[in-house]
Amino acid sequence: MYNLKGKTAVVTGGGSGIGKAISIVLANHGASVHIVELNSIPDLSQELVKNSGVITSHLCDVSDQEKIYNLFQHIGKIDILVNNAGIAHIGKADDTTEADFDRVYRVNVKGAYNCLYSVIPLMKKNSGGVILNMASIAATVGLPDRFAYSTSKGAIFAITLSVARDYLGDKIRCNCISPARVHTPFVDGFIAKNYPGKEVEMFDKLSKSQPIGRMAQPQEIAFMALYLCSDEASFLTGCDYLVDGGFTKLNT
Repeated sequence: MYNLKGKTAVVTGGGSGIGKAISIVLANHGASVHIVELNSIPDLSQELVKNSGVITSHLCDVSDQEKIYNLFQHIGKIDILVNNAGIAHIGKADDTTEADFDRVYRVNVKGAYNCLYSVIPLMKKNSGGVILNMASIAATVGLPDRFAYSTSKGAIFAITLSVARDYLGDKIRCNCISPARVHTPFVDGFIAKNYPGKEVEMFDKLSKSQPIGRMAQPQEIAFMALYLCSDEASFLTGCDYLVDGGFTKLNT
């Protein structure tokens, strides 16, 4: 099951956190994975299973359409796109600056659009493909102090439905995953920055905000991504998959 040999995948933001886990899982199931990162090229070779796929990294800004388009043309045949690159922001509508709002939009929404704009013609030429967008529970649940971030993830949810509908005839499937809190380096950095001296207390509080009693591990998101990107999920398109420890449906 989940044999991706012969498949080429692009994972944006694939060098850390959820994106890193997805890149490793896809490669370990046979895919040739191209990571798109902004600042540094990670070496993930030690985490690959022998005789599995390969991982190649590229420095590129997803918010720059020309650079993304040229990179995708260089890669050529792309069977799987995982739109994972994104940034967060803390703030309400009346204390989010225009610059911060534009920055979140530019990466989270325009970045995904740039990748879609570049990859869809390639997938149409290759008679199909799979697109997986990383949304969030913030798209459908009111979270405090997440105005710009929630806006961007609501857009990703809507983008997913639009793309899924528009390219049914081209055999391009498009779904999204909506995680709740996932234990990544970003979470640790956020807690350390905003709650110095109270890291353990805040980590425990944030973990228990999910009914299951803990944060997700990146690999748990990655295996959902593997399924949705595989031929085993060939009947699934236009869907949002909650990987949220019960947060959306069970919180009271």
